[in-house]
Order: sequence, then structure tokens, then C-alpha cells
Amino acid sequence: MPRKQVRYAVVGLGHIAQVAVLPAFGNARRNSRLAALVSGDPVKLARLGDQYGVAKRCGYGEYDALLRSGEIDAVYIALPNSLHCDYALRAAQAGVHVLVEKPMAVTEEECERMARAARAAGVKLMVAYRLHFERANLEAIEVARSGRIGEPRLFASSFTMHVVPGNIRVRRALGGGVLYDIGIYCINAARGLFRAEPLEVRAFTAGTAGDVEESVTAVLRFSGDRLANFSCSFGAADVSEYRLIGAKGDLAVEPAYEYAMALQHRLTLDGERKERRFAKRDQFAPELLYFSDCVLKGHDPEPGPEEGLADVRVIRALYASAASGRPVALAPYEKRERPSLEQEIRRPPIDKPRTVHTQAPSGGS
Repeated sequence: MPRKQVRYAVVGLGHIAQVAVLPAFGNARRNSRLAALVSGDPVKLARLGDQYGVAKRCGYGEYDALLRSGEIDAVYIALPNSLHCDYALRAAQAGVHVLVEKPMAVTEEECERMARAARAAGVKLMVAYRLHFERANLEAIEVARSGRIGEPRLFASSFTMHVVPGNIRVRRALGGGVLYDIGIYCINAARGLFRAEPLEVRAFTAGTAGDVEESVTAVLRFSGDRLANFSCSFGAADVSEYRLIGAKGDLAVEPAYEYAMALQHRLTLDGERKERRFAKRDQFAPELLYFSDCVLKGHDPEPGPEEGLADVRVIRALYASAASGRPVALAPYEKRERPSLEQEIRRPPIDKPRTVHTQAPSGGS
């Protein structure tokens, strides 16, 4: 009989893995099971293994043996960005499916290597864009598609926070940087709402945080005289919002990118404003449920490697623009699939668990 559950190893037990990924398996038990933990911290392995009833616990030096063991079917890679490619390639080459945190990798070449390895091995590769399964984000895309606000013309977004010194987000060697970490949400939202890829980009940076930029402001030019702009920072008050302006109205989403609170729409048409609140939900279990169905049924995931590469190429162009002081043109890029409302999966919110040897990027535990 075909297996009804996909057995996962969570690779990397940092903050996001502990507060969101591990507890999400409780809401994804229909087709997903937490079967192994991989970390370089023996205390994390012991405590989290006991907490979640996971007997298989490995250090990073045992990763390849775990991949060959036959005890897992998939990995959830929650490592620093600079390690995504290496750990994904090793999994794919061992015939193990890959669900990798965004950004997919730090360069276009790494993204392409990951995609080729997955195709060659016949395994599924998905990038963990949690908002591709979340109602508020998907309904915003539907508003844009429907014509209710007219032809979408302008997109503007802010995503800012204070990041604690020394966090991996501010360490360039680990793939840190404002665009890789939070700017990617703004880029992905603009691309999804316009249902298109940018033609040209321009970026400016300001300040430093660790050894990366503290703040970035970017402009993306799309076909059809459409423009997107966004500002992101590791040194400003918490803000998470975007606004899509059309010929007949506009849609504001605030908060827009958060996973630990309710999201909200403010739709304005003909001078009349309507607000809608979307209750807080578990945004990580839907990723697991969807990806496991892709594995079990042989479907190609959306967001797959093409989506991951689409954002990384924009990020790299923005950094090139900031370095040169000039706009950077992007080569044509075709996307076959876009997120749609049919992908929504609802699961109840989780209680934040107590963490082990990790700290929230913006402080606290």
C-alpha cells in the first residue's frame, strides 16, 4: 500500500524551526510526520527530541548517513541561507525530497544547481513561501486579478524591524542581508500581485547592521507602466504593510507579512472603505500538508524552484544596482504558475513553545 505520511527531518533548530516548524507537525499529521532532528547542539537535540517524541537525532556530521538510512522521505531545511544549496543538493542526490526555507539560496547559480539536482533525482523541491497558502495574501491576489480596483498600477510596501546584534541575519558570510531576509517578502508580493516579472530595478542602501546594510529602498519597473517600491530595515520600528493602487481603487494590507498575528485588509472603492480581518492561523502546517501531498501524489509544487529563482535574481540585481549606483535591467523570465486562492489551507494557530538555546531575531526568546 502507498505510504500515507511523509517522514521529515528538520535540519537546523534555530528560532523559526522551534517556534513555527516543529509545532506545525501537530497540525499536519494527516500526511506529515516529524521523524528526525538535525542540529549541531546536543542540548537542542535532547530537549526538543524529548518534547516532540522524536527518537532519531543527528549532528550535522551524520546528515549524509541519515539521508541514506531509509528513515526519512523529506527534509525541511531551516539553516542559514548560505547553507541551503549544499544541504539541498545532498538530500536530492540521496533521493530525499526537499522543502527549503526562503530565500532558496544566495545566488542564481545555486538555485539552478538545486533545481537540476531535484530534476535529475526525480525528487520534489519546494521553497517555503508560507503566504502562498494564507487567505489574506491569496485574497489580495484575487482582488488584483478581478479588476475590482481597476488595472493595478502601483505597489508600495514597508517591512522593518530591529534585529539583535550578532544574529545570522546581519552576517554576510551566512547569507544575511535585508533583501534576503525581509525584502524578499515585498518582492514576492509585488510579483504575485502584478502577476509579472520586473524588467528593471534600482536600489539604495543606508547604514550598517553587523556587516550587512541596515536599510534598503528599492524600485521595480514592470511592463505596462507599472511600478513597485519598497523599503526594508533592520534598524526601525516594527512595520509590515503593503498597498496596491489601481485605476479605480486600492487595497492596503497591514499587517501583511506576519505569521504570529491576524492580518487585515482595507479596500477602498469609489471613496467607500471596507475593512476585513483575517484571524491568526498556523501558516507553517499548510506548507507541510501541501508539500506532502505533492510528494505522495507526484505533483509539482507551487512555489517550486522557478519561484525561488525568480526572487533571488531580483535580489541580486538590486544589490548590483546599490553597488553601482545605476539601474539594472533584468533578462526576460517566464513563470508558468502563480499562487491562487485554490492553494489556501487553514489550520488553527499554535501556542508559542518554550525555546532552547535560541533567540528571536528582534529580541526576546
